Amino acid sequence: MGLSLVTFAIAFVTSLMIAVPVRRLALRVGMVDLPGPRKIHLEPVPLLGGISIYTAVIVAVLMGNRGQSLRPIVGIMAAATLLVLVGTLDDWGLLHHQVKLFLGFPAAGLILLASGTRAQVFSTLLPGRFGAFADAILTVFWITAITASFSILDYMDGLCAGVAAIASLFIAILGMLNGQLLVGTLAAAIVGAALGFLGWNFSPARMFMGDGGAIFLGFLVATLALKLHINPASRSAAWLVPVLIVGVPVLDTTLVSVSRLGRGLIPFTSPGKDHTGHRLANYGLRTRGAVLLMYAAGTGFGLLAIVCIRLGPGQVARLGALLVLVLFAAIALLEYLPFERQGTEAKLPPQPTPPESAT
Repeated sequence: MGLSLVTFAIAFVTSLMIAVPVRRLALRVGMVDLPGPRKIHLEPVPLLGGISIYTAVIVAVLMGNRGQSLRPIVGIMAAATLLVLVGTLDDWGLLHHQVKLFLGFPAAGLILLASGTRAQVFSTLLPGRFGAFADAILTVFWITAITASFSILDYMDGLCAGVAAIASLFIAILGMLNGQLLVGTLAAAIVGAALGFLGWNFSPARMFMGDGGAIFLGFLVATLALKLHINPASRSAAWLVPVLIVGVPVLDTTLVSVSRLGRGLIPFTSPGKDHTGHRLANYGLRTRGAVLLMYAAGTGFGLLAIVCIRLGPGQVARLGALLVLVLFAAIALLEYLPFERQGTEAKLPPQPTPPESAT
């Protein structure tokens, strides 16, 4: 616990302080999110916040883990570094988003597999190579899906950083409860780095993390959720816990996908103000209220994850079924809330819209 607190403190201070020169650099080189028709901010906002988060995590891990081997996380950080570079190129407009989604994210998943980190779902049910192969496919899919969900979650001031911090906090707690020191300390570094950056990113934001920061956080949260080796009362809880930890981005991505498909749009190629936060803000909560409500949802999912490890098989099955029903009920409810439609769709009367970030 002491090591995690030290790692958290180092990451927090580093992220908060290094944002000053990074912000100046972004303004100097023109790495900014310019005002536009889909934007609320009237001045260019720096986009290199992801570099602050990345640097803070690296510094915290190196300084907070003195005397301990870092070999187990070399593969993780190598894949994470690749994604920071991919995301930064995307922020510059030098990389098509489909290259990021269909090549960058799966490549990170393959690096993770090569380093020895993988899902352990099918291998416990199906012996031999088939189970191992199925888990390898699941690992790449999980990394790609969750990283992408955090990428599109970066649409409102403070949202992505706060949700990632909450998810990482519960990963740290579960890691410590199950004796996974490495998972706990790395998760603590993410909490510190995300909260430090939140000082610059909470509404009204003075810096955006950009896609480099969003996919960096998404990848690390997805990876650490995968690396959790808990001892639940029911085996099925082992796969439900990671899903609960990333409940907010899963809900938001599912809502956007279902809504856009229903309107004849391709989910990941039709950006717009139809996310969960946009709808809540338009309903009357405004930006801060919508973000805080989604923080509360993330906290609720995390608490459910902790409770889940103590439930029996039947209770876990009932909880899973209930969560699926709640998910679809929430999507149905959110579809009735006002949002700005894309492209040539018929538009609703003008609604107050929240500040948004690069995506």
